[in-house]
Amino acid sequence: MKNFSELSEKEILALAISLEEEDHKIYNEFAEGLRETYPDSAKIFELMSQEENGHRHRLIKLYQEKFGNHIPLIRRQDVKGFVERKPIWLSRPLSIDKVRKQSEVMEIETQNFYYQAAHRTTDAAIRQLLDDLAAEEHRHQLRAEQLEKQLINPKVQEKENKSAHRLFVLQIVQPSLAGLMDGSVSTLAPVFAAALATKDSWQAFLVGLAASLGAGISMAFAEAVSDNGSLTGRGNPWLRGASCGVMTTLGGLGHTLPFLISDFWTAMIVSGVVVIFELAAISWIRNRYMDTPFLQAAFQVVVGGLLVFATGLVIGSS
Repeated sequence: MKNFSELSEKEILALAISLEEEDHKIYNEFAEGLRETYPDSAKIFELMSQEENGHRHRLIKLYQEKFGNHIPLIRRQDVKGFVERKPIWLSRPLSIDKVRKQSEVMEIETQNFYYQAAHRTTDAAIRQLLDDLAAEEHRHQLRAEQLEKQLINPKVQEKENKSAHRLFVLQIVQPSLAGLMDGSVSTLAPVFAAALATKDSWQAFLVGLAASLGAGISMAFAEAVSDNGSLTGRGNPWLRGASCGVMTTLGGLGHTLPFLISDFWTAMIVSGVVVIFELAAISWIRNRYMDTPFLQAAFQVVVGGLLVFATGLVIGSS
């Protein structure tokens, strides 16, 4: 790996060509990744990709005039000082906010490179082109902002916001809700069965803790390995698994923690009240994010919860 100060003019041009080619391909990937969900933003990145390709052609033409047809392969990772770019363009679906922030960083970094490279060269033609490209990268940022204002009008912005909301529901809310429902409902039977069977708050707490943690781990792995998100657009499987597992554990711990109260019947009453709030919260989330009518969501959740709760009471009392 070389320091930037050690590069010759030939190597600086070769590096510039490599950078423009990389940016051209990245913007193409951004456009392709956004096309389905954010078609208007995709057009912006298509135009930016075309501009980067134009820069590359100008650099290649000057390189051929100065040094011939063989262009050595010098990449950003071969030169010290460049910021590593996270390959967010490999993820599907792409986050529009992450893409815009990444493109902004790319433009600033490339602009700084051209300014530094221009001051490192003594050849007038090379310095002129590098200065011109630095100025164009700055105008590129302004042009991107103008294009965004032109293409992304209020109606388009509303549509893209709705798309972002759908992705949030698909990638975060849905697995979290599944975990919360499983943790809140499935652990009712073992917790209250143990409580009534032993009449011991501490024993009920231990059973609830084990059931909550066990269910959380199980649900996390089940969600993570069920779908890698490449075709369904459900996002990173481990993020989904983590959110599902955490919410499963929290759902179980909600009505388990009251059993830290030493008085058994006080613990039972508090835990029962917590269960009511848990089921109400699940109903609200289903109504808010899953477009399920509140009464319908409440009926489905409450009936299921009561059946599991009754199962625990019957087994614990027998």
